[in-house]
Amino acid sequence: MYTHAGHWSANKRITFLAIGLAVLLALAGLAAWWTGRSESHWSASPDAASAPPTTAPVQPPAGGSGTVAPPAKISDPLAYGKAAAQVLWTYDTRTTSHTQHLAGLRAWVTPETKYADWPGIQAQIPDPVLWTRMHDNAQHAEATVSESRFPSSFKQALAEDPAALTTAYIYAVTVTGKQQISWNGGGAGAEDRSVTLAVQCRPGADCSLVAISPRVLP
Repeated sequence: MYTHAGHWSANKRITFLAIGLAVLLALAGLAAWWTGRSESHWSASPDAASAPPTTAPVQPPAGGSGTVAPPAKISDPLAYGKAAAQVLWTYDTRTTSHTQHLAGLRAWVTPETKYADWPGIQAQIPDPVLWTRMHDNAQHAEATVSESRFPSSFKQALAEDPAALTTAYIYAVTVTGKQQISWNGGGAGAEDRSVTLAVQCRPGADCSLVAISPRVLP
């Protein structure tokens, strides 16, 4: 099992910490949200380890085999969080290059550079050398997403200041599911996955991905 950890810049951590809003920085309880590091698990050998929540399984986004699915046209943050998590947990090194995979993911990220943490998202993806090793082993992964919800700390912050959301319209969404990894020789492994995403859903527009939290928020 290979592990690839990503870093957030200080500016991006502060941006997501505030949910895009400086007013939330005054809430001391949010300071613990973004401490620590998140780890994304990748393997390149057969040694790899084998509002109310929405619970209905999400359908795979449309997209050709071996390519990153195009951005979901969804205006609901919980539903969009599911679609984004599935894309983040799905890859096929047999038919997609590292450059193609990154380009596909980039299309999901908000064009508002003030909020977007593309470097942090990119850091969650295996680097070109590891991607090549995974390609040599025909490694690919699929994902099944089971639930998305607003973290309790996010709901509490909004309850204390409901108007705070209306500056950037960035929501924290925690998604859970399972990733199935396969490789040469019939090898396969599965693991439970959880992630907290920052999702921007402005009124009258489709949602977009802002960042990946360094911690999974309950």
